[in-house]
Amino acid sequence: MPDLQPQDEPDLDAGSEGCPFLQFDGPTPYEDYVHASLLGSLQRPLTNDPNEPAFLVTTQVMELWFHLIVHEWRTARDAFAKDDFDAALDALARSCRSHRALNGCWAPIAALTPAQFNGFRAAFGNASGFQSTSYRHLEFLLGDKSRSMVNAHRGDPAVHAELEQALSSPSLYDEVLGYLQRRGLPVPEQVLRRDLTLGYRPDPGVEEAWRLVYAGPQHDPLVRLAELLTEVAELVLRWRGDHVLATRRAMGARSGSGGTAGLAWLEKRSVRPVFPELWTARSHA
Repeated sequence: MPDLQPQDEPDLDAGSEGCPFLQFDGPTPYEDYVHASLLGSLQRPLTNDPNEPAFLVTTQVMELWFHLIVHEWRTARDAFAKDDFDAALDALARSCRSHRALNGCWAPIAALTPAQFNGFRAAFGNASGFQSTSYRHLEFLLGDKSRSMVNAHRGDPAVHAELEQALSSPSLYDEVLGYLQRRGLPVPEQVLRRDLTLGYRPDPGVEEAWRLVYAGPQHDPLVRLAELLTEVAELVLRWRGDHVLATRRAMGARSGSGGTAGLAWLEKRSVRPVFPELWTARSHA
């Protein structure tokens, strides 16, 4: 009869080659680096509804991705300002990988029914995603500026000051267009000298600049730039679209928790253009 007794485990504390380190004076180096316990302590549901933890974790994970994407777009923006094309494209490529992960975050809550969502919705009161500071930085970097969205944070002076600075700073797209002009493309001067606190508006001169990029040699690095920016725009539009779908499924046309019209407000914002001339120039390339 075969021996069914459990085998002795190897002595992992013996320090033999290939064994993991298992003795530490305090928290493990992993805990010191990742702060996993701190992250775990931040999940504080307000109800006993079984669907609320997934909603809360999904929202928090999205905030982390927003933060990282903002970092990458700022890195790219600053690199374009310095004419460091390779560093800018590297940051854009990293941001696309992060944004794809962000878009995948909808999965745990995308199928909530109205009854499931209503099981905990009232608990978070007037909290709403449009109040997210990191997402506001993200939209400002895309050129979607709004002073009213900054004013909503007057009650938090540090956050308000950061958003004021972001409002008046060049967006990622502003620095891209400046780079194109320095490369000899006909980006109008008035576009580069516009009031940076206002949302970006499409310009036929910028469309012509992108048309020239696409009409030229297809291995030109500027075509790669245009396609990376288009991928960024597409990922943003897909995230917005999935937000609309998740909202429509969970609450229909009910008013939003932050005082908006809910679905109607999201649908209107979901179609706001991202790098608009990159799309319209394709009709003429």
